[in-house]
Amino acid sequence: MDAYEKLEKVGEGTYGKVYKAREKATDKIVALKKTRLPEDDEGVPATTLREVSLLRMLSLDSHIVRLLDLKQGQNKKGQSILYLVFEYMDADLKKYIRSFRQNHELIPSQIVKTLMYQLCKGIAFCHGHGVLHRDLKPHNILLDRKTMMLKIADLGLSRSYTLPVKKYTHEILTLWYRAPEVLLGAKTYAAPVDIWSVGCIFAELVTTQALFTGDSELQQLLHIFRLLGTPNEEVWPGVSKLANWHEYPQWTPKSLSSAVPTLDADGIDLLSKMLMYEPLKRISGRKAMEHPYFDGLDKESLCLQ
Repeated sequence: MDAYEKLEKVGEGTYGKVYKAREKATDKIVALKKTRLPEDDEGVPATTLREVSLLRMLSLDSHIVRLLDLKQGQNKKGQSILYLVFEYMDADLKKYIRSFRQNHELIPSQIVKTLMYQLCKGIAFCHGHGVLHRDLKPHNILLDRKTMMLKIADLGLSRSYTLPVKKYTHEILTLWYRAPEVLLGAKTYAAPVDIWSVGCIFAELVTTQALFTGDSELQQLLHIFRLLGTPNEEVWPGVSKLANWHEYPQWTPKSLSSAVPTLDADGIDLLSKMLMYEPLKRISGRKAMEHPYFDGLDKESLCLQ
């Protein structure tokens, strides 16, 4: 790791630490993600190598954060450490949204549209290559504030490391963007889990407030049910067979515009298609990009094609 000089720690997640660093040879600023490898393995586990080759392939899309390099080393205890070297981005969507909320301002609707289109494009690319993110939230969607270029980060890595390195008490794993089928204990899930998260992020970009803010899985479900109505077999066949299904309070659906009053009719229509209860009925990332909500967008000049 002599090639890089660590400048500051910029994050600490479930799977390791992230540093802002400078590549000594080029002066280029990068993000280093430090991950401890399982101790019983000789060398780098095959699962990690698979993930890395996956990230390399996904880096081809301009809306996914680029993996630039991979370094292996050892820490003071002699444990294997893997450093993933990513391009550095100066902000994330969480910070960006917060800056508007603190000033009691809304993000201009054209910017919301630009960001949403890029997010749909990035997630469509992942899904097109059979990759689920599974933990999409504003915090791991990175942003270059000068160009308003958006990039999805923290992709797929969570799957290689089944056990978190350690639990970080200060960073409660957020449930706010988690799809109802995951909360209800579905054994298998697919691309629609990410689309649900994209819908939650969409609403938050419009209002600067998170849409569903539960502090437990049950609370999270109840927040969802209060707005969208308590699901049943009619709207979501098979829901009552899911592992965590109980008899829940019965709420009737409210209109989505009550939660996102400033969003136009096309936006409400797209949001409703992202927040469908039945996963198979949720819109895909690819279809979302073709939605009339994005009609006014000059996709080419935004370098979004």
